[in-house]
Amino acid sequence: MAGMNRQWVLRQRPKGLIKKGDLELVESPIPDLKESEVLVRTIYLSLDPTNRTWMNDSEGYLPPVALGEVMRGLTLGVVEATRSSRFRVGDVVSPLSGGWADYAVVREQALRPIHRAPGLPLTANMSVLGMTGLTAYFGVTDVLKAKGGETLVISAAAGAVGSIAGQIAKQRGCRVIGIAGGPEKCAWLTGELGFDAAIDYKNEDVGEALDRLAPDGVDLNFENVGGDIMIAVFNRLKVHGRMAVCGLVSSYNATKAPPSPNFARIITHRLDVQGFLVLDYAHRAQEMAAEMAPWLIDGQVKWKVHVDDGLEGAVTSLNRLFTGDHDGKLLVRVSEEPA
Repeated sequence: MAGMNRQWVLRQRPKGLIKKGDLELVESPIPDLKESEVLVRTIYLSLDPTNRTWMNDSEGYLPPVALGEVMRGLTLGVVEATRSSRFRVGDVVSPLSGGWADYAVVREQALRPIHRAPGLPLTANMSVLGMTGLTAYFGVTDVLKAKGGETLVISAAAGAVGSIAGQIAKQRGCRVIGIAGGPEKCAWLTGELGFDAAIDYKNEDVGEALDRLAPDGVDLNFENVGGDIMIAVFNRLKVHGRMAVCGLVSSYNATKAPPSPNFARIITHRLDVQGFLVLDYAHRAQEMAAEMAPWLIDGQVKWKVHVDDGLEGAVTSLNRLFTGDHDGKLLVRVSEEPA
C-alpha cells in the first residue's frame, strides 16, 4: 500500500517531564492490508495523564509501552481502506488500542464504530460522551454513590474529568467544592459550571480553605491529584466518608514518592476508599449516555475541549497536563475530520 506513516516511538524512560530524546517521530511505509484488516487515518489523539504512566517501567493496569514500540493512546479516526466486511471507507471508528500515529492498520475485531451524537461535535466522542464522561459519571454515581445534601470535594476540578464529575454531582443534589489552579479556572467552576465553591491551590492553603468552606467536614472526595492536596481532603473526611481514587497526577512525573495520608484514619473514621478504572465501566456506556445526553442538549452540563494541531507536537502537548496549560479535555488534531 502506497504512503508513509509517522509514528511516535518510545526510546527511553522519561524522568520527570518528557524531554527531547524520550520519544522519536519516525516514518515508515504503510503495510498492505491483510484479510479482515482496516486502515484507519487518525483524526484525534486523546492525551491523558495515564499516557505518562505507560512510559514508566512499573506495574499498572496495562503493561508499560516497551522501548522501541509506538506510543499507546486513545484515538478516533476514519476508515481509509478496508479488507473487512464490517467496515466501509468513510466509517468513523476508534481502535480498542490506538497509537500516536498518522495511520493504524487494525484488525476488524479491534475496532468499534463511532456514532455522532445529534447536535454535538465529533470531539464530544473523545470527551464528555467518551472515556472522560464515563470516568466522571461512574466515579460519582457508582463508586461514590453520591446523594443529595452531601458535600463533595474534587481535585483537578477544572480538568476534563473533574469538571464533568462536579456537574454530575450537582445534578444529584450535592454541594460541590472544586480545587483548581488559578483564579480563572476557579471562576469558571463557580461562574459557569455551578460549583458551590472553588479553592485556588496555587494561591491559598487548601486545608484552611476547606475548614472555611466545609466546617463540618467532607462527605465525598473525587481524587485526581494525590500528594498534599489529597492529604488535606482525606484529613477532613467525615466518619463513613467515601473517596474515589481516579488518578494521582502529582506523582506521574515525580522522581520520588509523594507523601501519603495516614491510613489509620480509614479505621478510626470507617472510610470507604476505592480506586477505579474507566475500563471497568466501558460496557455500561449506553447507561451513561442515556442520562448525560439530555443534560448536554439542555446545557445543564458544560464541557471544554483544548485542541492542539499536529501529531509532531504531541509530546509538547502532553506536558500541558502537568503544567496546567490547558482547559478541559486535551486532544491533538492529527488530521481533518471527514465532511
